[in-house]
Amino acid sequence: MLNSSPKVSVIMGVYNCAETLSQSIESIIYQTFSDWEFIICDDASTDTTYEIAYQYTKMYPEKIKLLKNESNMKLAATLNRCLNAASGQYIARQDGDDISVSNRLERQVSFLDAYEEYMLVGTGMIPFDERGDMGFRIGKPIPSRVDLPMNNTFMHATIMMRNKGYTILNGYRVTKRTRRAEDYDLWIRFFAAGFKGYNLQEALYKVKEDESAFRRREFKYYFDSAILVFQGCYTLKLPIKYYLYTLKPIIVGITPRYLVKKYHKYRAQKYIRKLV
Repeated sequence: MLNSSPKVSVIMGVYNCAETLSQSIESIIYQTFSDWEFIICDDASTDTTYEIAYQYTKMYPEKIKLLKNESNMKLAATLNRCLNAASGQYIARQDGDDISVSNRLERQVSFLDAYEEYMLVGTGMIPFDERGDMGFRIGKPIPSRVDLPMNNTFMHATIMMRNKGYTILNGYRVTKRTRRAEDYDLWIRFFAAGFKGYNLQEALYKVKEDESAFRRREFKYYFDSAILVFQGCYTLKLPIKYYLYTLKPIIVGITPRYLVKKYHKYRAQKYIRKLV
């Protein structure tokens, strides 16, 4: 039986990630912070993802709850199912092919406990592939609404938000336009609500960025992102100059994948050079 009032609910939507799921789940199980519940929802996987997750629910029945979609609902709807089952004071994200550094939850809980004016806290991110780590990315400490057209202000998979924040924002929007940009849509509504967030200046989350991750980024999703950038500028009443960033997703979408990957790798390595 799950703890009825954990400090943190970790939510994870999974789909066909059997090869990486065990390592991802265990990165939460072995956190230095232990007052958590883990809500996993399988989005109608066609491999052994559900079976692997089910084995962990048998080993940790008091900590892990497993849900299953009857059909493939995509990430936003899957995360909403997790949110409906979550009872923690804080909600943390995790993806099935990524890894949380062992003190991630501890550091984020400490921050939200200490600074009530912030609705969420994110962390830096370490991209990796089959050859190993590729540097790291650190976001702006206190992003504001004017940062949103230029960059994704928070790295979605790293965030921990107060449960009441998700309630006020009514979770993730499930629309065709937000099918691969549910996080960007969330940030538009986050800033429109007057919320503040913070990015810890340390990389506490490892994100898998192999060749398959880049191949999944079809042009139609970049076009959707461009529309969302426009909507964000309009909703947040930004000056006209920010509307130029509507072109950014389009430019990225028509750029060859190998160049996009090289650019991401360059940005990650740039942070390391700044620290040397």
